[in-house]
Amino acid sequence: MLPKISKCFSFTVTRDWFYRQSFSNAGLRSVITDLGEGTVMHCWVPKILKPTKPSLLLIHGFGANAMWQYGEHLRHFITRFNVYVPDLLFFGESFTSRPERTETFQAVCVKKLMNAHGVRRMSLVGISYGGFVGYSMAAQFPESVEKLVLCCTGVCLEEQDMQNGLFKVSDLDEAASILVPQTPEKLRELMRFSFVRPARGVPTWFLADFIEVMCTEYVEQKKELIEAILKDRQLSKLPKITQPTLIVWGELDQVFPLELGHRLKR
Repeated sequence: MLPKISKCFSFTVTRDWFYRQSFSNAGLRSVITDLGEGTVMHCWVPKILKPTKPSLLLIHGFGANAMWQYGEHLRHFITRFNVYVPDLLFFGESFTSRPERTETFQAVCVKKLMNAHGVRRMSLVGISYGGFVGYSMAAQFPESVEKLVLCCTGVCLEEQDMQNGLFKVSDLDEAASILVPQTPEKLRELMRFSFVRPARGVPTWFLADFIEVMCTEYVEQKKELIEAILKDRQLSKLPKITQPTLIVWGELDQVFPLELGHRLKR
């Protein structure tokens, strides 16, 4: 039985409110855009557009949404760029009724979103799964994407890598159960994979609260996104990009091992 404190106070909801306020205080506003054909995307966009500033697109990874991924880092970008921070499909307030689950489709939708906000040229930062989407944007729309920063983006993985033991998980089902955690035990496992020094002694009620607020929507769709990343993936089929690209990687990364960073550099 969870302690009573979890019944009357949600740290996750409070933190979410804090991030929302910090985005607003940074000069961004929350906008939902209907892209048509059953696809709706949410994005934080500048309240006041500064024509002299370049545009920067920040794309979140799998374990977060726009606010939770970039809430601690927004201040580093906001003074130099017109910043756009979208929720990818099935994260935050973005969704689609269409059946596509590939990063290629995510990239097309983000490009339509940026078009809707009048942004034709941009640089982008993509973290983990967000880097898959960013890489695909650079490949599909080279005239629009000027520069990239790819952080721990395992875009060079192949389907056979899992069978060959490159990853800590043994199969796709195990990966999905960790990346879309539905129990405190699985969330603890995700923390062990995600942090070099994961916090210890985190109460079960705290983890359950986070799952209830952040991890219970679009569970099956998120699992399908993971499946789409790996299905029939071959390095030889990866399109080349020509834009200046900065690769950032954690040498102890357990989700996408450093070997994938070396592949991407090559």
